Amino acid sequence: MILSSSEIVRRLDDGDLVIDPYHNASQQPASYDLRAAEETALPRGACTLVPSMERVELPADLAATLRCRSSLARRGVLLGGGFVDPGFRGQLTLCLTNAGPEEICLAKGDRIVQMILQEVLNGDRLYAGRYQDSLGVVRSR
Repeated sequence: MILSSSEIVRRLDDGDLVIDPYHNASQQPASYDLRAAEETALPRGACTLVPSMERVELPADLAATLRCRSSLARRGVLLGGGFVDPGFRGQLTLCLTNAGPEEICLAKGDRIVQMILQEVLNGDRLYAGRYQDSLGVVRSR
């Protein structure tokens, strides 16, 4: 089941879920828009790693699917690597490829990726991989 905005806010208030800093304008009916942590240019034909402004902590019963916002997709931006496992904590490194006809400039704080939170039933494992506690852009290791 996908979490609604009221359920996301309830879980944030309970401390079960962390999105920091949280911004009301990023809260959508069934998703949360992650923002760019820094000003970034997306050159044509290249994959650019962009850190999310938000630090995210997912509990054992939540996972997240990431989707490029339609406003960027309409300009040719594609998102790679769009899943976050239960137990992940840290900033997210967003892999944005500009397949459009011109360079795209992102300002710090621009909403760029939708994070859709969904329940994980009977999860018995938490993420413990190499990207745990990420800060800023983390390249492939």
